[in-house]
Amino acid sequence: MLSKGALYGLKAVLALGRAEGRAPVRIADLAQAEAIPRKFLERILLRLRRRGVLRSKVGVGGGYALARPADLIMIGEIVRSLDGPLAPVPCVSQTAYRRCDECADERTCGIRLVMKDARDAIAAVLDRTTVREALDRSEAARRAATGRAPGRRRQRRSR
Repeated sequence: MLSKGALYGLKAVLALGRAEGRAPVRIADLAQAEAIPRKFLERILLRLRRRGVLRSKVGVGGGYALARPADLIMIGEIVRSLDGPLAPVPCVSQTAYRRCDECADERTCGIRLVMKDARDAIAAVLDRTTVREALDRSEAARRAATGRAPGRRRQRRSR
């Protein structure tokens, strides 16, 4: 399960992706728009900046923006930056492997084999999905929910 920090981080990065190409977004504005506690958001954004996902600008017109184009930032990178390894157990982690104390034989452990499949499936989705793709999917779902085609404006009814 994603931590609250990773969930908020994803929300913030997607919001910054929607603002791509515009001025940096102030923390206060981002916190309010995404309903994220400001102090918590500050820590999340700082962590993502240190990992190269975001960039910041200080002073007038300052705030946060994506450090790279939205189509070059993978969702898996964001989740790992905030939550650490994707693996549900340490013995299947590719970035933080640790042998399980309870396991007599890793090669034949049924729990490990199933958890590796789970880790691989999660990684396959998160590591091939970009921020841009997540935004595009969200927009497509929004259009489908409202019954509007892309680029089509709502027509006014004639009286």
